Amino acid sequence: MVRQKPGRSGYQKGYAATTVDDVCSAAGVTKGSFFHHFKSKEAMALAAVEHWNRVTGSLFAQAPHQHLPDPRDRVLAYLDLRKALIRGAPPEFTCLLGTMVQETFETWPRLRQACDAGILGHAQTVARDLALAKALYAPDAPWDPEALALFTQATLQGAFILAKAQGSADVVFPCIDHLRQHVAHLLGADDAPAFTLKETPP
Repeated sequence: MVRQKPGRSGYQKGYAATTVDDVCSAAGVTKGSFFHHFKSKEAMALAAVEHWNRVTGSLFAQAPHQHLPDPRDRVLAYLDLRKALIRGAPPEFTCLLGTMVQETFETWPRLRQACDAGILGHAQTVARDLALAKALYAPDAPWDPEALALFTQATLQGAFILAKAQGSADVVFPCIDHLRQHVAHLLGADDAPAFTLKETPP
């Protein structure tokens, strides 16, 4: 329970400004209980990163687009899903790892490494489908699937920064639209959605 709570406090106050008392208050636990589970605030943050990776990894692994037989459709539908998940205020849809690493990359190396591993791990799942799609639709193209997968994450994380700066999700939607158009073009596809979230693939 405690490891699920730092995200919202961390988004609002930042890692350095979020105290153990803040986390305990949000989770409804005592400091004694906190230190029974974690040796330090950093240990709690590392556990929060692990929890985030597990929950978001499961969300994307079980998403309906994973059942699409065509890897190009899976990639484009993944981007459709990322757009559909943009709801509410920035703390509700932006990435814990991207938020945390912006603050901690120079001062907390273990947190930086954990965030890097989480972001790269997710990018690799996208790269697998990109590689399969490239083999089918653009086998002679010079672009690299892993580099393109990282570009998808860089675009999303950059859009999240803009959303935080502007206090609105509005800026994120066109960023994802342009990203999707670019990926579709590289794979020789039109820009029509692969399927809607309410549909189930045949």
